[in-house]
Amino acid sequence: MIASATSAEQLSAALLEIEDRRIGNAEAALALVTEFEARALELGDDTLVARARLSRTYLLVRAGDVAGAAQRLDESLAWAVEHGDRMLQARTHAIWSYVQRLRGDFAKSLEHALSSVELLDETATPYMRVRHHMKLADALADSGALDAARPRFAQTEELARELGLWELLTDVLNNWAYSEYLAGEFVRAQEVARRLQEHAEAHDIELATFTLDTIGAIQISNGLYAEAERTMLACIDLHHTGRYDGAEYLAEYLLTLARAQRGMGATDRAQASLDSSRELCVERELHEVLVRVHQEQAELHAARGEIAEAFAMHKVFHEAYERLRSKQHEAQAQTIFETAEVREEAERFREQARRDPLTGLRNRRYVDEELPALIAADPDLTVAIVDLDHFKRINDQLSHDVGDRVLVQVAKLLETELLAATPDGFAARLGGEEFLMVLPATGVAAATEQLDRIRQVVSAYAWQEITGTLPVTISIGVAGVHEAPDLSQPALLSAADRNLYIAKHAGRDRIASSHGRTGHNRTFRDLDAA
Repeated sequence: MIASATSAEQLSAALLEIEDRRIGNAEAALALVTEFEARALELGDDTLVARARLSRTYLLVRAGDVAGAAQRLDESLAWAVEHGDRMLQARTHAIWSYVQRLRGDFAKSLEHALSSVELLDETATPYMRVRHHMKLADALADSGALDAARPRFAQTEELARELGLWELLTDVLNNWAYSEYLAGEFVRAQEVARRLQEHAEAHDIELATFTLDTIGAIQISNGLYAEAERTMLACIDLHHTGRYDGAEYLAEYLLTLARAQRGMGATDRAQASLDSSRELCVERELHEVLVRVHQEQAELHAARGEIAEAFAMHKVFHEAYERLRSKQHEAQAQTIFETAEVREEAERFREQARRDPLTGLRNRRYVDEELPALIAADPDLTVAIVDLDHFKRINDQLSHDVGDRVLVQVAKLLETELLAATPDGFAARLGGEEFLMVLPATGVAAATEQLDRIRQVVSAYAWQEITGTLPVTISIGVAGVHEAPDLSQPALLSAADRNLYIAKHAGRDRIASSHGRTGHNRTFRDLDAA
């Protein structure tokens, strides 16, 4: 390729082959691009030099040099802006988005992803159109706005099919499946992963290492731990062939492997995998991955029955998470957005990251980050799933606007009353009309009494101003951590959900828990009458 690239046109075509394809081995491609840069300098073509340097920066990041990328990217962007090169600006923003994701700054990642799409015009290649839209969907999902990311993923999937970019389509489906998995939408994740595997088989495409990692994570979420370990061992073996790479990928793969091994009960193997992941995170400054390594370490301690160590590691995780968030906020304060639209979008998604936009309560992402460690460390933890009774009737007979007002007011009552009774607890909206209440260091019996008082407060509220003659009540399913078959979030929430089902079928406006001498489920309309 080098020998044949004797003219500016030939060198431009050779560079496009690097820019518009998935790079498996960054080091081999880096050597090639370095020669391209030298040839561009010989030709005296500043645009080709700038393109080659930007490709070299991207490949250096892929090879692990994340820290040194910032200055080079700033220089590339300044040149592209000065010379009015929109496509080079778009590519630079796309790489910046990738770098900020590695740093754990999802707000800046979103900002750059938005810019990379806004700059696309009729000169953009089909590959750029698909990849940049995919990266915007990724950034939206990373920022906690999965509802906004889903239509972006769907549009990008349709665009990739329309353009016949089959290998790139596997990346789109992989990232979509992983985003659903991270949001706890395991059924949706499994469905997207199924389409991914069927597509790869139909087009004879080898699944990349990061795709195997996605499949392994989804297998873990469905309790298929042995299958997940096999998937991840195959993934890591494929990584070591040198055909695939990426600064953060091996650390991610080892973390996923550790989770699978913990699920199998193979805690020694899990610890070895986790230690290797931690070393890579420290070496390559992968702060966001390292935070999740701390979280998994707390889980692993808990799995071995090391409750004190689990609690201590949870504190390490929490402190690391807060440091990362603080760095993100500092970086955000220094950011000057290029357009008002970018500024507004980034600000909105920062606020949405761990808060429900309608009610202001914590959201599912926050629950997934915080609850597992609480389950592992607190033997007296109690949770409750709260569901509004006949909520569909309010939406249908009144309006969705009235329904939203009801949700907001119920959320205020739940949060206010819960914090008054249990200051260390929190309320979250799981979705729709379903909420979660978490009561640390509170046994089921005491929690049931507190929660039933909250149920009565909701029922007694002056709803006439909002709903007229329609009442607003809630049903509550309560479960203590000791009731779950294992110390996991899905198991505990499933136990609470079963009790919610009992409360619903006992007539609604009730609370159901398993406290009492018999240990059997009991429902309460009012505690005084029970």
